[in-house]
Amino acid sequence: MQLQDLQSLMDTNIATRDVLFSLLVAFLCGWFIAQTYKITFGGASYSKSIANALVVLSMITAVVITVIGNNLARAFGLVGAMSIIRFRTAVKDPMDIVFIFFSLSIGLAAGVGLAQIAIIGTLSISGVLLVMSKLGYGSTRSQENLLQFAYAGDHNGGEPPYLELVKSYCRTYSMINVRSLGSSKQYEISYYVTLRDANKANEFVKALASIKDVENINLYSDESLTQ
Repeated sequence: MQLQDLQSLMDTNIATRDVLFSLLVAFLCGWFIAQTYKITFGGASYSKSIANALVVLSMITAVVITVIGNNLARAFGLVGAMSIIRFRTAVKDPMDIVFIFFSLSIGLAAGVGLAQIAIIGTLSISGVLLVMSKLGYGSTRSQENLLQFAYAGDHNGGEPPYLELVKSYCRTYSMINVRSLGSSKQYEISYYVTLRDANKANEFVKALASIKDVENINLYSDESLTQ
């Protein structure tokens, strides 16, 4: 009886075609999840490694679930074998955990042969994440930036030359501080600004730098610093 149990443990009876199909579904779904991660990620700790891992993680999960099948003994054997692995990589953003669990779940569905659930789940959850990212759901503050620069021009000669550029690139702006820099005629000027297009932050800074008497430009945001 024990010999029969051992043979049952080793006998998988899995068609190669089914394995390849499960891996293909896991790969396509994992790739789509990784693309969603790249598009929706809004933090400063974006990791290319995690984006790549999401694809492979779906496929690995599919392989593990395929190996386990309906065999309880095989499941305990894999748990024991994998318990020696220690994961020490720190996850910096909560959304990283969400995407890792997302990838694991889809890989599990693909591994048990539920391709329809894997595909529908990938498209539905990715769609929700994309819509939430587009709408800025959960944001409690406007995309307001702190603009600081040094200006050595004449403040009594009408509108300063940089102001027209600020109006062009910023939807809203308000001066919050003007500070003299030592004994020179140079001043540090600070604005709160909301950019019309956040993707043009670097272009805005370069345009300001091209104006005479404007130096040491800093554009601060919640997630990054552009200089």
